[in-house]
Amino acid sequence: MDPVFHTPDLGEGLTEVEIVGWHVNVGDHVVTGQPLVSVETDKAVVEVPSPQSGHIAALHGEAGDMVAVGAPLVEFSTAGSADRGAIVGDVPAGETPDITPQLEPPVRTRATPAVRRLARELGIDLSSVIPTGPGESITSEDVERAQQSAADNGAAIRGVRRAMFRNMERAGREVVHATMMDEADVDAWEPGTDITARLLRAVSAGCRASPALNAWFDTGSMTRKLHRRIDVGIAMETDDGLFAPVMRDVGGRNPSDLRQGLERMKQDIEARRIPHDELVGQTITLSNFGMFGGRFANLVIVPPQVAILGAGRIEKRNVVAGDAPAIHRVLPLSLSFDHRVVTGVEAARFLGAVVLDLESGH
Repeated sequence: MDPVFHTPDLGEGLTEVEIVGWHVNVGDHVVTGQPLVSVETDKAVVEVPSPQSGHIAALHGEAGDMVAVGAPLVEFSTAGSADRGAIVGDVPAGETPDITPQLEPPVRTRATPAVRRLARELGIDLSSVIPTGPGESITSEDVERAQQSAADNGAAIRGVRRAMFRNMERAGREVVHATMMDEADVDAWEPGTDITARLLRAVSAGCRASPALNAWFDTGSMTRKLHRRIDVGIAMETDDGLFAPVMRDVGGRNPSDLRQGLERMKQDIEARRIPHDELVGQTITLSNFGMFGGRFANLVIVPPQVAILGAGRIEKRNVVAGDAPAIHRVLPLSLSFDHRVVTGVEAARFLGAVVLDLESGH
């Protein structure tokens, strides 16, 4: 077994990860599958298990360090293997030489999970924070001072915001954005209607009416892939940045199943434990930004997707009901699409089907 364990590839497209914290120390004995370290990918915190049993000889990196995929992460001691090396000098009879490598322990930061979470939220590298707590531990006040210093001097973005930067930069470079807007009269909805579940059902209706929006487009090869299954990315805003976990097979699930999936997804995002494979593979995205405010928006499409539907804030509006004026609840909708591969007619057909589904009272 290779004594050097290299940083594994934790998901498609990842080139580096950020060390959140080590679960082991130099000299510890570990077994196969035991968690070695927690690392932060673009979207989640992941525990990396040990690939083998043995003693830890060296740890590469500290909390807050960025480590490239494929770079050395952990070294295991080779002591006790068949090749034990030569012993120079005389060994007194009856004594066994101590061949345990004498290694300096790595410098580690001491902080509670709450303080580490605060540091991640503020984008602060704990290894750069001056500790003032008991036993040279880092307190929340230490992190906040470091954040203020970073604000005064500037600091690199990391984690989720770095991923957001890369995605938006690529979208701005590759996609030709166009946006179409409409409104749905939802006054017939029963009190307590699950808005997100209804929106997911409406997205499914739109994709059935206009399959061109449930697709991927590869700019390099100039190829388009239409998807039969509707896997909707749900845009979720957090203090760390924007997540878009995937709700799989929306067209084949009932409202109760969708709600259960949404609740589990929300819990995983809050705990930063959502698997990486649940953050990739979206065929179209839904942004229910109206829960925070706003009516319409020019939304950004993340390649290879070609469309994103946004729902604004529901509000009472003057409408014409039959031949008479009335005040109804109205849901604003914004559909952004990649005009390189989606026509205006295809977009209008999709949005029309979404409105029709939302305006049905059941």
